[in-house]
Amino acid sequence: MLPRYYAFLEAEARILAEAVIQDPSQLSNLIKLKIGTILIRIFYGYYVKTDNDPFLILIRASLNIFSSTAVSGVWLVDSIPFLKHLPTWLPGNGSLATAKRWRDVTWKAVWAPYAWSKRSFESGTVALPNTCAMALDIMDGELPAELEEQLVWATGTMTAGGLETSIIGTLNFFLAMMLNPVVQAKAKQEIDSVVGRDRLPTISDKSSLPYVRSVVTEVLRLNPPIPLGAAHALSRDDIYEGMHLPKGSIVLANILHMLHDPEVFAHPMNFDPDRFRNLDSEMQKVTNVVFGFGRRQCPGKSLAENTVFAIAATVLATCEILPNVDKDGRDIIPSVVYSSGMFRFPSRFECNIRLRSDKGNDLLTQSIDEVPGISPVQSSV
Repeated sequence: MLPRYYAFLEAEARILAEAVIQDPSQLSNLIKLKIGTILIRIFYGYYVKTDNDPFLILIRASLNIFSSTAVSGVWLVDSIPFLKHLPTWLPGNGSLATAKRWRDVTWKAVWAPYAWSKRSFESGTVALPNTCAMALDIMDGELPAELEEQLVWATGTMTAGGLETSIIGTLNFFLAMMLNPVVQAKAKQEIDSVVGRDRLPTISDKSSLPYVRSVVTEVLRLNPPIPLGAAHALSRDDIYEGMHLPKGSIVLANILHMLHDPEVFAHPMNFDPDRFRNLDSEMQKVTNVVFGFGRRQCPGKSLAENTVFAIAATVLATCEILPNVDKDGRDIIPSVVYSSGMFRFPSRFECNIRLRSDKGNDLLTQSIDEVPGISPVQSSV
């Protein structure tokens, strides 16, 4: 991820921290809105302000479709491909009509924000920097049809792919900090020691905060957002542990099992950032798995890592994440279960989020200086 986006990510992390302090009951909704805002702004130069924004609604709808279609074995046409050539009115072939409706929604979800971004780039009113503007600027505003289509689907895929995974990672961070107060205190101590309490941590501080990085990594290890990764089809015959896998076979990587393997991670069900010993080489045992493999590794890996880090570091520096208490003052520890399907969401939970100090409030108020509005188009986007 390019440093040009660091200030924006940091500003959005601070806006989120301020919002969750004001209303912790809306934690999930605030995180979902903020992650959507970050991604759509970076890729299209469009700033989402409300949960009912039309672009955000479209992208979420396309994600719901993707989640439904990506489950291997659900759709008969995946196993019997010739069914796609039969009329949709044939009994038992209604999935083709569904596919057409879903294709129209998905097409609109990727093309509508791009079309807006292109028009705004041409009129000089798009917020910079952003991915689409960078591509358009390089080509003097006009992309060949094939290249434009590649850009549309690349930005659309990155936006949709990063939305759910970053939301899950951020939710799991808040949950882990509430359930592990000793870890939370140790991470705060590192921030206070390295950064101090007269400013907020930035992404540039990341290399100096190995324990905070370990916390984020352990969040991803214990509860990976996509436990079976994305389904892939073999491009050629292969042999795996003596088993012949013919070309075209659908292959899923059991990421959850890999990250819970006790031969690699001792006591895998414990939340323990110390297992990495503050070493990047140990953390890579997680990040080299959770984001996929080889050429098919998630291209938004850096953006996702920096987004969750910026939020985590900002919240740790300014907030206390605590369980709610009952009428007798006893902690209410939520019983969280995880969803099935492609994306592994935690069930709704509540916590108490309060300021660490008045100084933290002043820092949040003073440092939210990224104006998410319109910046003039420049040649160097």
